[in-house]
Amino acid sequence: MGEVRILVTGRGLVESPRWHGDRLYFSDWSAGEVVAAGLDGSSEVVARVKSLPLCTAWLPDDRLVIVASADGRLLRLEPDGRLVTHADLGRPGWNDIVADGRGNVYVNRAGFDPMAGEEFRPGHVFLVPPDGPARQVAEEIAFPNGMAVTPDDSTLIVADSYRSRLVAFDIGADGGLSGRRVWAELGDGVPDGICVDAENAVWYADVPHRRCVRVAEGGEALETVDLDRGAFACVLGGPDGTTLFVTAAEWRGMTESEMVAPGSGRLLAVGVGVPGAGRP
Repeated sequence: MGEVRILVTGRGLVESPRWHGDRLYFSDWSAGEVVAAGLDGSSEVVARVKSLPLCTAWLPDDRLVIVASADGRLLRLEPDGRLVTHADLGRPGWNDIVADGRGNVYVNRAGFDPMAGEEFRPGHVFLVPPDGPARQVAEEIAFPNGMAVTPDDSTLIVADSYRSRLVAFDIGADGGLSGRRVWAELGDGVPDGICVDAENAVWYADVPHRRCVRVAEGGEALETVDLDRGAFACVLGGPDGTTLFVTAAEWRGMTESEMVAPGSGRLLAVGVGVPGAGRP
């Protein structure tokens, strides 16, 4: 494993890293921006959406979809730079998102607003198919966070932060979910953003423990990358898929007016041994 490098710094609450083409895309929730970064540290804003959360996914046709959480919509970035409505989700509060290779989009939502001090209720996952309205396909996930799809489009893995576990579902021909099971128990781990590698292991980012951990199915910890600030999400990418990109910032707490220290958000990169697979 290589040394952790800083690619971009001076950002806010950074999330949702996605490797696409030859660049790493991530969201700065504090600024309401989706940013594309090169391996040389150069960066540009590709979309502006005032939303918190502000997560993204790439469709198979190379168009970017963006969670406009406060509006209860999915937006789609067209080749000419326009943002159009991809789907109406009916209510606000949506969080993470992933698309499979058939164009199904999965987006999840907590059942309560911890920033507003609401009483706990478990969350759920919705499916936005390519040719139909959004519908709920999973429920009773304590706090759904990062999601990933295996390379054969057969399995959706969801991080349940409050229960310290990864939950897996079989993906049906119509995009529906079945066969719910615990993919890995993580002990004291608090999984946020996740990604899958070519050996069917999962990397998960952990904010309170300031680390990213690679785990096998069942929960065995295989590798750990320790950081000096909270790790919000991670993804594998780069020219050969063996760079782990991490969005990280100094965490202050869910109920603080500024959840991370201003300017502490960074995009980090570290070389690993096994390339990425699946989505994101």
